Amino acid sequence: MIPYGKQSISDEDIREVVNILCSNFITQGPAIDRFETAIAKYCGVKYAVAVSNATAALHIACMALELGTGDILYTSPNTFVASANCGLYCNASVDFVDIDPYTYNISVSELATKLEKAEKNGTLPKVVIPVHFSGQSCEMQQIGELSKKYGYFVIEDASHAIGGKYMDKPVGCCEYSDLSVFSFHPVKIITTGEGGIITTNRKDLYDKLIRLRSHGITREQELMTQPSEGPWYYQQIELGFNYRMTDIQAALGWSQMKRLDEYVTRRNQLVENYRQLLQPLPIRLPTVIQDAYSAFHLYVIRLKTDRIKKSHKEVFTELRNAGVGVNLHYIPVHTQPYYRNLGFKSGDFPVAEKYYSEAISLPMFYDLTEQQQRFIANTLNDILS
Repeated sequence: MIPYGKQSISDEDIREVVNILCSNFITQGPAIDRFETAIAKYCGVKYAVAVSNATAALHIACMALELGTGDILYTSPNTFVASANCGLYCNASVDFVDIDPYTYNISVSELATKLEKAEKNGTLPKVVIPVHFSGQSCEMQQIGELSKKYGYFVIEDASHAIGGKYMDKPVGCCEYSDLSVFSFHPVKIITTGEGGIITTNRKDLYDKLIRLRSHGITREQELMTQPSEGPWYYQQIELGFNYRMTDIQAALGWSQMKRLDEYVTRRNQLVENYRQLLQPLPIRLPTVIQDAYSAFHLYVIRLKTDRIKKSHKEVFTELRNAGVGVNLHYIPVHTQPYYRNLGFKSGDFPVAEKYYSEAISLPMFYDLTEQQQRFIANTLNDILS
């Protein structure tokens, strides 16, 4: 079975992890700072905060912006549930903005229309989370302009997109957002096993994120309610969580960062191979906007169902049975039972639902070979013929 995605671990990665295991710190040590510094430098941003996973990152990003009861969060329905759940964790309401039919990212025109109506109704969102689906940046300049007009905060869910660019700047630079979030799950561009990171240019948010990831605890005298009682002293000044990353994970991430550009270049080469192999088939290939350089975490095709005799499910199943480990990203969040219980229903976001009925994620990872790609293309051709 050719998996849809997997990590690529080098001997150097292993050595870095072993070095940490042989050191004095395997958690809360210097490897965390080293990894955060590497991410911040790469993204051209002032601060980076490493956490246990991207879901934790989204959660405390919302908390740092003081999202809470009575507030509203917008995100895309074409994402993993975490992009929406983070709002519910903060007792806020969640709503969605339908996607662009070509990029599968949040539609800027739909967002503008929804915001205009919300302003009239007094229901503007406090936070908007655009999701850089498959590794391609959303149209952040327009989203940033709308944020200034309507007064919402922006958290970029860039879980798919480290190594990507928008307007020739790294995704995660936060030029048009308050915060950006990356994921380092094993199927992502680089991995720490599990893990995530938040980037920002705002010192106030950085300071709060540092506390929130570690129980809401501070050792900073100026934040305490009374003088320190000794070198051991700390205070919990707010409710936080144990969302810390370990040095073991950070060492792997730091090592992987050295090859990030290589990883993304390879993925773009694989995309070109796919384009040549798949172009004749009755499918729609991914679209990349002019201002973006996609990291291509995912390679998603859409079946032209009016030109084939098999159902979406049949094509998917036959690919799996033939040894091609396809996947589907994503089931629209608003159609999940939990969200239906909140009042959402099928038909609310028709573009995302239409996309879901046709989408298949083909294998995409650094070590995918051209021979495997030819096998995938030939298998798909046989199934669709």
